[in-house]
Amino acid sequence: MLPATLDVHLGDFVDHLRLEDNRSEHTIRAYRTDIRSLLQHLADRNPDARITDLDLDVLRSWLAGMVAAGAARTTLARRTSSARVFTAWLVRTRRLDADPATRLVSPRPHRSLPAVLRDDQALEIMEAAKSGARELDPIALRDRVIVELLYATGIRVGELCAVDIDDVDAERRVVRVLGKGDKERIVPYGTPAAEALDAWLRHGRPHLARPSSGAALLLGKRGGRIDQRQVRSVVHEAVSSVPGAPDLAPHGLRHSAATHLLEGGADLRVVQEVLGHTSLATTQLYTHVSVARLRAAHDQAHPRA
Repeated sequence: MLPATLDVHLGDFVDHLRLEDNRSEHTIRAYRTDIRSLLQHLADRNPDARITDLDLDVLRSWLAGMVAAGAARTTLARRTSSARVFTAWLVRTRRLDADPATRLVSPRPHRSLPAVLRDDQALEIMEAAKSGARELDPIALRDRVIVELLYATGIRVGELCAVDIDDVDAERRVVRVLGKGDKERIVPYGTPAAEALDAWLRHGRPHLARPSSGAALLLGKRGGRIDQRQVRSVVHEAVSSVPGAPDLAPHGLRHSAATHLLEGGADLRVVQEVLGHTSLATTQLYTHVSVARLRAAHDQAHPRA
């Protein structure tokens, strides 16, 4: 149990993230978990500790404990980043005189290549979803829209769940989404996704809609706005219908969309805009995926590979 003398700072920090930095609830939960762990470590070392006792030695011993427990490099890097944000905030709010994290060093995380679908696997998944929707079952029509839009646009699962009917411009075949940091962007989609959307709006959504449904584009069985958990279940089921396809979550369809765009000749800056990445370096990860796939194909097919 975190002492009240430390818990108050955690609560104020979370309020800052939500009200001033406008961070997403997912991001806030991650920060809360990391900083609670740090402050609990401080309290375990000294039950009477105050926030002013948070120094470089405490930070290093906290990370060392995670190393000893076998924490992954990515976990250590994320927690170090969280600690830096927290201590910088403590200094800005005059709770600490100096920032102890400025001399904190953490291992650079390995950037692993995300699993992606092959073009033919993506096509099979979309065809399977289309086949399941032919009987005009509302849930099947909705599930088809989910996989088609995620793959066609590369948007995040949270962005998809938040889309309203008015965010869809059927004439121009674009959808407006609100990304990280409340940044709005317009993302195009193709003819198959447009057909899936039209069928859903004509024959699916009206059967599930309730007075409480509001303007939500995608609905659950009870008529409320669909949530991320339901979308993940839909994607897992759709992907599992194709033998040999990697087990992907919705983010896997985003990875696949980005990779296939680059392999098809799309400019890196365009893909960055579509995905809503702040940094081009994040988008460049997909160039490594494309090169890795090209190398694998070359090694398999070329007689002198």
